[in-house]
Amino acid sequence: MREKKQKSITDEIELFLSDLFAKLQINVGIEIVENKSSLTSEPDHYIVSLKTEETGLLIGRHGEILNSLQLITGIVLYKKLGKWVRVVLDIGDYRKTREASVKEMAMRIVKEVEESNTAVTLPYLTPLERRAVHVLLTDHQNVETESVGEGKDRRLIIKPRVSASKHT
Repeated sequence: MREKKQKSITDEIELFLSDLFAKLQINVGIEIVENKSSLTSEPDHYIVSLKTEETGLLIGRHGEILNSLQLITGIVLYKKLGKWVRVVLDIGDYRKTREASVKEMAMRIVKEVEESNTAVTLPYLTPLERRAVHVLLTDHQNVETESVGEGKDRRLIIKPRVSASKHT
């Protein structure tokens, strides 16, 4: 009986990405961190930090290339493992920086909506960015959020909360 050591999910992620970047002739350092769920001892998701001189090339406009690489990595892992594994790819803290600027923009728009009592449609945001704004404003007493449209035309609207009434 031949024993074959099973590769860990971390090994599979590193193997796939190393091979991909080698084929693309892009020099990338890969660091993978397992984020454990508080409910189980199993990792909830994997955060992959990429270090390269070619950050702009791998991030793309509005993070489109980075998001595509993340999606492809997830699909490859699903095909290899037979289960979905959540993987978050990041380069140079792009996601953290972008999320902070999106939240800052959302809070400026909240003030505008509160002052004008008029809904404002935000510019294009990725699904993750829209979700971050929805979560940020879920319990806000004066405004609510709504996503409208499909695909690339999907936009987030911040509007006065229907139940919010101003008392003077």
